[in-house]
Amino acid sequence: MKNALIRRSMQGLLGSLAFLARRPGLAPVSNAVTRALARLTVRVKAIGRARSVADLGPLWQRAFPSRKQVPIESTSASTVIAQIHTPCPLRGTGDLHACYRMMEFDREVVRHAGGQFVVLASQATPGVAYCRVAMRLQGESLDGLVAAHEGAPPPCH
Repeated sequence: MKNALIRRSMQGLLGSLAFLARRPGLAPVSNAVTRALARLTVRVKAIGRARSVADLGPLWQRAFPSRKQVPIESTSASTVIAQIHTPCPLRGTGDLHACYRMMEFDREVVRHAGGQFVVLASQATPGVAYCRVAMRLQGESLDGLVAAHEGAPPPCH
């Protein structure tokens, strides 16, 4: 019962954020709401600062109801690769720019933890079942990480 309530609440929140994110004219509102939610989450979940790249993934995972939905795929000397399996309301829409705006939550959480966050593959891309993301420490080069939204055509609404 509790898990079902959390799941429904999360889907409702994601739906509201997607509504804002799909409207480029509301980008300032979308960013403000998403960042405020991230800062609240950082406070409530007591998400601290990373001392190493290996700390970034677990700190980011704390922002979510279940680590199972956001598994860490690998950690190297410079990069954490993770997945997001939480069903996204943008799934299959092709609206990678809205995805970028929605992922401001993750970027803000990881920024607070001392890192940088890049979406490599997005559920918004037709046929993609989960997001694949990368994290590096602040100040490190993002060379070799190609963001999913780069080069994507703007959506037609």
